Amino acid sequence: MTTQNVTLSQAAAKRIAAIVAADADKNALRVAVEGGGCSGFSYKFDLDKDQQDDDIVITRDGATVLIDPVSLIYMAGSEIDFVDNLLGQSFQIKNPNAVASCGCGTSFSV
Repeated sequence: MTTQNVTLSQAAAKRIAAIVAADADKNALRVAVEGGGCSGFSYKFDLDKDQQDDDIVITRDGATVLIDPVSLIYMAGSEIDFVDNLLGQSFQIKNPNAVASCGCGTSFSV
């Protein structure tokens, strides 16, 4: 599903739905961009139950992602994915706006 040019992969939607189902108090994954991190900006992932009036809402296959408008500026054109491989499990954001990123994948610069 695409909203404001942010795409949520099927794998990410499946994982988000499973995580939220295990926590009765939460109903969405909030993704935000914050200042800091080794490359300038970092992604923050939190479970949330309260949608703000100005949130961008992305839904797919029973999963909901909330993104605030300021974070969306830095995430336009991105894909939120979930990777499960020999190195571990993690949400990854494939961001075409990032000109550099760190090895951990949660920090980037534009």
